[in-house]
Amino acid sequence: MAYIITEPCIDVKDGDCTLACPVDCIYEGGRMFYIQPDECINCGLCLSICPVDAIVYDMELTDEMRPFEKINREFFEEVTGWGMPGGWDAAHTTSTDHPRVAAHPRQPATADVG
Repeated sequence: MAYIITEPCIDVKDGDCTLACPVDCIYEGGRMFYIQPDECINCGLCLSICPVDAIVYDMELTDEMRPFEKINREFFEEVTGWGMPGGWDAAHTTSTDHPRVAAHPRQPATADVG
């Protein structure tokens, strides 16, 4: 795995990361985006553009962020069953989230994240 989307994305979903990703490995769930770990090419473009610093390189995850490595992977396996779709398309957008994200307390709405 390379880059991981973490807690600051929950209820923000700015989306600039999806536009920057050259391989479309970022997929939309109900409350956050998820990176398909086997499709990510480690380019770092998503990291450089995220306005809420929600994207972290896997080797730099803090203990608090570490569960999101599993959350991103399980979103594609157990949660959606998509596996490795081969790049985002409209058929691979869902209102479903990983159970830990779905159970996360709602974040207050922000008028402008960038």
